Amino acid sequence: MTRVTIQGDGFLIDGKPTYEGRSWNGHKIEGLLLNTRMVQGTFDDVNPDTVHQWAYADTGTWDPDRNTSEFIAAMPEWRAHGMLAITVNLQGGSPYGYSKEQPWVNSAFEADGTLRPAFMERLRRILKAADELGMVVIVGLFYFGQEKVFEGDEDAVRRAVDNGTRWLLESGFENLLLEINNECNVRYELPVLMPEGVHELIERAKGIEKDGRRLLVGTSYGGGRVPDPSVVKVSDFMLLHGNGVEDPDRIREMVRQTRALEGYTPKPILFNEDDHFDFDKPDNNFVAAVSEYASWGYFDFRMEGEGYDDGYQSVPVNWGISSARKRGFFGLAKDMAGD
Repeated sequence: MTRVTIQGDGFLIDGKPTYEGRSWNGHKIEGLLLNTRMVQGTFDDVNPDTVHQWAYADTGTWDPDRNTSEFIAAMPEWRAHGMLAITVNLQGGSPYGYSKEQPWVNSAFEADGTLRPAFMERLRRILKAADELGMVVIVGLFYFGQEKVFEGDEDAVRRAVDNGTRWLLESGFENLLLEINNECNVRYELPVLMPEGVHELIERAKGIEKDGRRLLVGTSYGGGRVPDPSVVKVSDFMLLHGNGVEDPDRIREMVRQTRALEGYTPKPILFNEDDHFDFDKPDNNFVAAVSEYASWGYFDFRMEGEGYDDGYQSVPVNWGISSARKRGFFGLAKDMAGD
């Protein structure tokens, strides 16, 4: 059984620091969680009017179980390149990378906050595979494009937190971290999912226990944004995003600013989304984060004109290391990890 814990500002797996004893170019790697955003691992679209958009080219239909099976089949290759963590989300992310309108319905939650069993079974399969590989799964609950399923009901969101947290605890897996919502400061409508209210949900999830064990909980912010003190004080780890940050020095500054925030005590700082690449250059956002002792996560989406082989967030997904951009990231990660 793979178990993730926190000691100070570093992560441990099964009681030992991650990448034990490892440094790279003078930077400490031990205790970090190199990661990649794979939020569509449980994806499905329950809207019959939009599900045709995700059809596989070879079959002409969409198949959520095939998607998860191909995800799991690719995981050993990710792990072989030094990857110790992946982010999934029970409401996914935009299948087009960035979207203003999201008519599809990709949500493990019903309108009243109850769980959709098929989504949770796919998550269980991913958690099991990660457990066997010694990997950590960052499980997000909510995505701003899918908040609509709750029909403006904050109590339904609270029930969803309760149901999701209890399911994760009762699953028996201990290789997971809980991310309440993706980018709490971006385009949510319900205050409880925004910076002024999300600390309530973090505390709510932390207050749920099974056999004396609770989950490690945090939430993320949009690109370039540092957390609010109310979130800093209650989070077990800090989640930052580097989307749109073109200057690696700003990544360094974000880490330093986070450590200087009111209420901060030593805890891991982890980027789990960044659409900045330049992996062939001596300095980039990945290198910048690591140089400040912060974990970093790759966000890969299909850009206009690209094909099936590109984009881990773009459905249908090719989960292999199948493009030059993917190879650049995983090559640098493997070098850092020493695998």
